[in-house]
Amino acid sequence: MQDRDYVRLDKKRFVPEDKGRVVTAFLINFFQRYVEYDFTASLEEELDDITSAKIDWKEVLRRFWKEFSAAVDDTRELRIGEVLDALNDFLAPSLFPPKEDGSNPRACPNCGNGELSLRLGKFGAFLGCSNYPECKFTRQLGGTEKEQKAQMEGDREMGVDPATGETIWLKVGPYGPYLQLGQGGNGEKPKRVSLPKGLEPNDVDLDLAIRLIALPREVGKHPETGSPITAGIRRYGPFVEHEKKYANLPDWREVLDIGLNRAVTVIAEAKTRGGRPQPKALKSLGEHPEEGGEIQVLDGRYGPYVKHGKVNATIPKDVDPQSISVEEAVRLIAERAAKSGKKKPAAKKKAAPKKKKAAAKSKAGDE
Repeated sequence: MQDRDYVRLDKKRFVPEDKGRVVTAFLINFFQRYVEYDFTASLEEELDDITSAKIDWKEVLRRFWKEFSAAVDDTRELRIGEVLDALNDFLAPSLFPPKEDGSNPRACPNCGNGELSLRLGKFGAFLGCSNYPECKFTRQLGGTEKEQKAQMEGDREMGVDPATGETIWLKVGPYGPYLQLGQGGNGEKPKRVSLPKGLEPNDVDLDLAIRLIALPREVGKHPETGSPITAGIRRYGPFVEHEKKYANLPDWREVLDIGLNRAVTVIAEAKTRGGRPQPKALKSLGEHPEEGGEIQVLDGRYGPYVKHGKVNATIPKDVDPQSISVEEAVRLIAERAAKSGKKKPAAKKKAAPKKKKAAAKSKAGDE
């Protein structure tokens, strides 16, 4: 819920965000039965009955899906406008709180005669003016006081980018503040760069805007591969990239000034941290005497172990991994396979008893 910005954690308590309120409002208005306490309590009782073998779990699922799919079909028939009207009314106290001067809380601060209401975009819900496209005012859900103030002020012209000669604009859209280079044209969209997390719109000047709009930038060539290293800001924060391998940076400011030596170091450290180091091969014990396939002795993250196929078995501390025998390795692998449920194929299991029977018959004949 935190990753989706539905709630924030404040003093060990979850506080709902506007996005979370929108989702909750939708469920209450159109799937009320499934968010009621009685439904949850009833379902828990049915789950207990399933555990006790009093009812068939397939019947419970069949009944649930029949009713739930009907509710989905009914909601699918609704027009988007009907859904948004219901959400606007339900969320009015939180989205449009009363103003001190008694004026209309839904009045558009840009054009003055339009009304704000929930709209749906590619990345979720936001507030927009009813006079769109004449009035293009939008406001993201939630955000800091500075961000809300910046949205009220509308677009801001930062100045001219010396590299392209185009104007840089600071805008605040439904998904947050961003920089835009020019207005685009010939069917092409203008270049846009979102402001990094923690940077307020009012703290951006022309020099910083020029440097941000130029991202991603090339830091230099990697001394070992000769491939370029780039630095930029993406959805998950600031990064350096080399041959499609990414390494995160702790602060967005470092993207603007990071040098080649520092970038190479960060990438090397990321490779060490990114995945588990490959276990060191100590020796090979040869083929498994019963099942075939190589048995290896490896030194892993948590100590030495023997490996056969997909089964890894830890070598006891009192056993020297360099001198472990094939018989001991086979025993450890079999014990580990039994614990993990990785049993031998049925055909191979039956092979051993047949051999014993044949041996018994042969012995009886000799006698």
